[in-house]
Amino acid sequence: MIIEIIRERIKKCGKTRYRICQESGVSEAQLHRIVHGKTVTLETGEKLLGYFGLTIGNKGKKKAR
Repeated sequence: MIIEIIRERIKKCGKTRYRICQESGVSEAQLHRIVHGKTVTLETGEKLLGYFGLTIGNKGKKKAR
């Protein structure tokens, strides 16, 4: 599931949630929801996929699986 991939990237990237928020434009509340197993909007998911350099279904780029 995509949200699980995002959750793992948040945990493994070595940045604080605050820093991810500042750099990605996603609120701390949304990151908290993801880290604690909740869901978020498609818009938030897309922002975080972009932030971590992931795409869905585009050839030639990294894909979230």
